[in-house]
Amino acid sequence: MDKPVISGNSIIVPSDSVYLAAVDDFLSTRLTEEGISQSIAADVAISVSEVVTNAIKHGNSDDINKKVTVKYELSQDEIIIYVKDEGNGFNPDAIPDPTDNNNLLKKVGRGIFIVRSLLDSIDFNFTNDGTEVILKRSIVRE
Repeated sequence: MDKPVISGNSIIVPSDSVYLAAVDDFLSTRLTEEGISQSIAADVAISVSEVVTNAIKHGNSDDINKKVTVKYELSQDEIIIYVKDEGNGFNPDAIPDPTDNNNLLKKVGRGIFIVRSLLDSIDFNFTNDGTEVILKRSIVRE
């Protein structure tokens, strides 16, 4: 795979951060078309960008031969986004608290913290063929 593949409510990208913009454009366009408020769309976009970055760097170890899939489901009052990589998983409870004094000056380790502050929930599904992160946010349409 050498370019993003869009099909319905999903986009599949190679594990290269150059494709973050394609994911952002895909979601931003879809949320705008659905009339989702700009502030909620921004929260979702930031969160998805953080999770896709983690999927590329940590899940797929920047292996361009692996892919990241982003899919969304939209109801009247909620958006659910699934981000799946092809990595071996991780322990979410082992992520250091970025608000701890020992971690305040670290340049990394804030992604999941940011997502938890912007969205209603973040869950993890670990399978034999990768890790799926499930993001949920209640929505307001304009």
